[in-house]
Amino acid sequence: MARIKDAFSRAGARGRAAFVAYLCAGDPDFDTSLAACRAVIAAGADILELGVPFSDPLADGLTNQLAAQRALRSGMTSVKVLELVRQIRKSSDVPIVFYTYYNLVFSNGVDAYIGAARAAGVDGLLILDLPPEEAQEAEAACRRHGVDTVCIVAPTTPDSRLHRIAAAATGFIYYVSREGVTGVRDQLAGGIPEAVARIRAHTALPVAVGFGISTRAQVAQVAALADGVVVGSALVNVIRDGIGALAGIGPALSLKVSELAAGAARL
Repeated sequence: MARIKDAFSRAGARGRAAFVAYLCAGDPDFDTSLAACRAVIAAGADILELGVPFSDPLADGLTNQLAAQRALRSGMTSVKVLELVRQIRKSSDVPIVFYTYYNLVFSNGVDAYIGAARAAGVDGLLILDLPPEEAQEAEAACRRHGVDTVCIVAPTTPDSRLHRIAAAATGFIYYVSREGVTGVRDQLAGGIPEAVARIRAHTALPVAVGFGISTRAQVAQVAALADGVVVGSALVNVIRDGIGALAGIGPALSLKVSELAAGAARL
């Protein structure tokens, strides 16, 4: 299975960057989350990044923290997150990447967790708080089960670590374009062209850029520089604002994704 690689290849062949949409699994409840995932995919997401709800999401800003709280309050568990993936797989082959923390992987047994994720239909794993220097067990389990690894590079990552990070990744490199946590920003961070070029000097894998991207214009700016664009908080805000709406969350989310994904086309 090479769904992640194929998604980037298809997007590139069409003259666009891959649009990576982040949603928190189970936000605000299982059924609404499933409908939201299906709406995002139908509206043009090339890759679905699913945040696994966690009680202490240190890399996440307030928007995504509250989404995780809503999911956990609704009763989401690791088992239910896997069931969400299985339900998505009934109608879509879009690549799914888990955005998660190592505690959730380790506490369930590294090999067992990664094997179960693959069996459910997960293609890639991004473990935010697991540095490559300590990831041998997880990397080996990913190789055994055919799950791609996604690794993070930050603005503060020194050149001396880039080779090790690139060697640990098999899916793509996720460049977090600013220090701090996730969240909508009015302006893009500086230094993205230089950072992407620096990463590409160490790997042939696709480079996706995220953190703070929330408008079509920002998507277009990043799409001109990188292989993928990650949008999260801007979509999670649509879910937050639509809770309790008579029309449901799907139409507003579809409209938002369609607008943002259109910016991924390179002029």
